[in-house]
Formats: sequence, structure tokens, C-alpha cells
Amino acid sequence: MSSILATTLGRDFGKAPSVNRAVGEISLEIPRGELFGLIGPDGAGKTTLLRMMAGLLPPTRGSVRVEGIDPFGKEADHARDVIGLVPQEHSLYGDLSVGENLDFFADLYGLTGDDLRTRRDRLLSITRLGPFQARRASQLSGGMYKKLAVACALLHQPEVLLLDEPTNGVDPPSRRELWELLYEFVEGGMTVVVTTPYMDEATRCHRVALMDRGEFIALAPPQQLIDSLDAAVLEVALASVPEAREKATAVVEASPLVVASSPLGASLRVVVERGNEPAVAAELAGLGTLVPAAASFEDLFLTAIARRERDAKSSTARKEAA
Repeated sequence: MSSILATTLGRDFGKAPSVNRAVGEISLEIPRGELFGLIGPDGAGKTTLLRMMAGLLPPTRGSVRVEGIDPFGKEADHARDVIGLVPQEHSLYGDLSVGENLDFFADLYGLTGDDLRTRRDRLLSITRLGPFQARRASQLSGGMYKKLAVACALLHQPEVLLLDEPTNGVDPPSRRELWELLYEFVEGGMTVVVTTPYMDEATRCHRVALMDRGEFIALAPPQQLIDSLDAAVLEVALASVPEAREKATAVVEASPLVVASSPLGASLRVVVERGNEPAVAAELAGLGTLVPAAASFEDLFLTAIARRERDAKSSTARKEAA
């Protein structure tokens, strides 16, 4: 049985004629023990989709099952037993200490006795929060706060853990520690779904879905998606003149030959349709030198978005011309 099964799941906000389709009609199957990523920019629909999976936001259409349970049906209370949620916004009590927050959430779940103490001690150990039990949540660093939120969500030993942008605002070492925690949970058989706007985090997942405007535009293992990019990726080593970056950026953004671009330190990365490399090099003559580069997940995502927007504009133009 799948851990999560969504069938034509969608959610609208507002009323006609001003309906906002936050999530279209998503169909998705996530097996047990998978680390699944929802990748996309702000406003893509990631949080809305996650909240429907968590049973917090009823869908406008379609259905979702978590461990075979309808989180909006008669077994909704049981669904809360199998789901752990770490929301994007602050979910802890700042005036309570680390230990007091854990005790509070344990009371919410009705947990007591030796079993609770064993879980509590283990979570404090794996999150490295043991020495900070007396510190108020409001005084924790961003990374420590997120780890405490994860610990509170895991007290009742859920089978599925949903995390909404858990590394947002977290320093790099804490980001690495959080991902190491997620790997440990998955190795123990837990299903983990994480949303993130960070393209580099996509490669840490078993599979990812690229989301844009409430729809999946690709779904596969990260490396498989990168390998599927049918375009040439070039890196522009900019000339050592102050205005080189500004001029090169302007040329790249205006060029119909460039599919997508992004800055990279003192260079620019550009994605072009295969065969257009010499023409793009000519456009950038005097501003930088182009060298081939290996595709990254960010290149893939930017290209997918750019091509989607291009196709949408072409479709609109054809309709207007008809």
C-alpha cells in the first residue's frame, strides 16, 4: 500500500468570477520510506498541497489518502496519529523552554509513562537539544528551533512526516544537520515529504516534483530530471571590466536564443537550445568567454519554467490571432 495517494487533488480559493486555482488536479503516489520533495518558487502551491495531505485544508476536488486513511473522512482522528507536521510558520510556544514544549505536545497526544520518556530522551539526543532543555524556544537559533519543531512532531511516532520549508532561514550547518535527521528517519521506514524553494536541496530527495502555478511540470528522481535536460548549458566567464556583468546580463535577458540564465559568482550561467551556442557567443563578444558546463538542478528548473511560459504565450497569441 502507498504511504500517500492523491487522486486529481486540487484546491481553489475565492468565489466566481475571482477564483484562484492554487492547486490544479494533482495525482501522486508516494511509497513508504521515500524522501519526496516538492520543489518550486513561492506561490507554486507547495504549502497548499502539503496542508491537504495533512488534513488541514479540505480539497475542492479529488481525494487524498495517508496510510490508507482519508484525513477528511470518518477516520480523521486516526489520520492525526499517523501524520507528523512541521509547518512553515512558527508552531512552538516561545515562552516555554525546550523541555516544556516537548511536555506540552506530549500532553496533546495523550502520551505518558516510560514509553514517552524513552521517546523524549531519544529525540533530544538525535536533535542534540539535550543540553538546552531549559532554554526558551524564543531564544533558540533558527536551526535549533526547527529541530525542536521536528522533535515535537515526532513524539507520537508518526508514519508520515510532512515538513513545509524546514530549512528556510536556517544557517548552512544546521541545514545539513536537519537533512541528516531526515535521512535517519527515512532509513527507519518513515515516509518524509518536504517542500523547499532551494534547488540544491532537490538533489537530496529520492524523487521530486517540480511545481509551478499549482501544477506538476515534472516528477522523477533528481538526477534523471537533470539528465533529461535537452539543452546546452554554458558558463560565461565575464571580462574583468566593471560594466561587463551589467552589459552581459542585459544581452542575455534580451536574447531570444537564451532559454534561461542565472548568476554564479563572477560568471553567468546560460541555457540555450542546442546549436545556438556560437550565436550566443557572438552576442557576448568582448563581454565574456563561454565554456560548456554540466547541467544543474537549477538550470533544469529555470528552463522548465521558461519553456512553460513561452508555450503559454505562444498559445495565447494563436488564440488571439484566430
